[in-house]
Amino acid sequence: MDTADAITRYKQELRDVALRATSGRVAVLRALASSPHSTAETVFALISGDLPGTSPQAVYMVLNDLTRAGLLRRFEPAGSAALYERRVGDNHHHLVCDSCGMVQDVDCAIGRAPCLTPADGTGFQVREAEVTFWGLCERCRANLADVTT
Repeated sequence: MDTADAITRYKQELRDVALRATSGRVAVLRALASSPHSTAETVFALISGDLPGTSPQAVYMVLNDLTRAGLLRRFEPAGSAALYERRVGDNHHHLVCDSCGMVQDVDCAIGRAPCLTPADGTGFQVREAEVTFWGLCERCRANLADVTT
């Protein structure tokens, strides 16, 4: 999809959730489409060249608005800043590398959302399960093997 088509789609997505299609909101959606699992600081760095008048605070406000509207998902791996992504509504999980911090999506382990059921929900209706798998990515494992051999 070319840039003009993507911008048109982002503007429509914003209108569909009753948000104005501002240049800041469109820029944030574009940034996260190309760089999923980004922090607010990363998003700011990605869009500040195209929107020189924007501020980190404005980016935080846009991220919050888009998350509340369901266009973004916010998740916080332990010990990390909040990360944002465009992949929403499918209850996927994440793999996080202990060494380099790389984050990768992984589909739900078993069944339909929420795909995990608590042993005792005490009457709680579970809407979503957030799972983070921690370990070493393939590249870090290979680097570790190179060091130990």
